[in-house]
Amino acid sequence: MELSVHRLRMLRELQRRGTITAAAAALHYTASAVSQQLAQLERDVGAKLFERLGRRVQLTELGMLLTEHAEEILGAVERATLALEEAQETQTVRLTAGVWASVASGLLPTALASLAEDHPGIEVRTRELAPEETADAVRDGSLDFSFVIDYTDAPTPWDNGLERVAVAVERLYAAVPAATATTSTISLSELGDQPWILASPRSHFGRAVRVACQRFGFEPMINHEVEEQATAMAMVSAGLGVTLVSDLGLTLRPSGVDILTLTTPVLRTVSVAHRRTTQRRPALRLVIDAVRAAAAELGLGASATVPG
Repeated sequence: MELSVHRLRMLRELQRRGTITAAAAALHYTASAVSQQLAQLERDVGAKLFERLGRRVQLTELGMLLTEHAEEILGAVERATLALEEAQETQTVRLTAGVWASVASGLLPTALASLAEDHPGIEVRTRELAPEETADAVRDGSLDFSFVIDYTDAPTPWDNGLERVAVAVERLYAAVPAATATTSTISLSELGDQPWILASPRSHFGRAVRVACQRFGFEPMINHEVEEQATAMAMVSAGLGVTLVSDLGLTLRPSGVDILTLTTPVLRTVSVAHRRTTQRRPALRLVIDAVRAAAAELGLGASATVPG
């Protein structure tokens, strides 16, 4: 019997998610591809590993047994990878990172350029995800690391199996239509009677801004609900309302938008999240160092760790 690590990872994700569709989404495959691979795993084992119960899937006793061993096998593969990297004098490693738009445009170009110059054997590939999805993808093993955010006004619940290393601290600024403000600073409370353009409360950003507004005594009147800072600023440019934007988001600012400093800062910490079992990976440490150096160049330096 030959067991595929790739298929074992799919089985583990099926056990965690409960449906093939959810497992496929987490692993960034189609449901059909995951279903085919799991069927092949059953043929490899020569036994039924799961059964359908309506829309959900339940593992059989043998399926649960194999999943338990899958955790050990996948952990051993990760430890072997680490041992090989530590034994190599020259790092030749490929890492996959979860990013979102403002990090990809404002922080990564400088960091990856520096990394390529100093450590050409380390290749970082990126996958754009919503900030709320990146930590789960790291935990599940489909990403080596990801960027995550934590707001002073709305701390994010944390998975104890993951480690966070703070790489930047951003301020949020008010973005208003050009020529509508009389000063370069503003209190958040002064925006209470303005129409807002804001992400949904399902997102960390949208939830944190709502909490900050409530702290200043008002509920934002949201006329347009959009998820990306670049989209929100484009609508601000058209005079459709106001929004908040982060330091890294400023790289996406279009013409027709004025940026005002908030008199009482609203902050967020950008961190790199990785599995605790990979914290000794030399390549990962070098990538984090490059990202932190790039953030420091932008004036966004952060402390070394975030309690998790």
